[in-house]
Amino acid sequence: MMLIEALIGILIFSTGILAMLGMQAVGIQTTVDAKYRSDAAFLANQVVSEMWVDQTNLASYDTSGAGYAPRDAWVAQVQSSLPKATGANAPTITVTGAPPSQVSVTVYWQRPGDTTVSRQTVIAQIKCSSCT
Repeated sequence: MMLIEALIGILIFSTGILAMLGMQAVGIQTTVDAKYRSDAAFLANQVVSEMWVDQTNLASYDTSGAGYAPRDAWVAQVQSSLPKATGANAPTITVTGAPPSQVSVTVYWQRPGDTTVSRQTVIAQIKCSSCT
């Protein structure tokens, strides 16, 4: 009878250990997701800040236009900071309207081993006081 009780105790203990390992894996996954989201928000806000400073060239930041060195450097930084942020998942910047202009910055990434594409979008109104 004692042997059966010991086996049941070992089974309960093993189940608890496996549950703790599962919780640890979920915790690590959530931490990685939070890091990518934080990085994406930082990078999107970074380019919006650059646009505020460089208001006279605001239209040049639109990713549908010709190359522009500050924008291209930012895109390269996003692609090196976030996993799979290239090709169809390349970051986009859309500038619409005359001053005040609405700026939409979307950063995409795909976590390694995951098929879901995540996205962070920042929308800002930039009113250029020195633009005509």
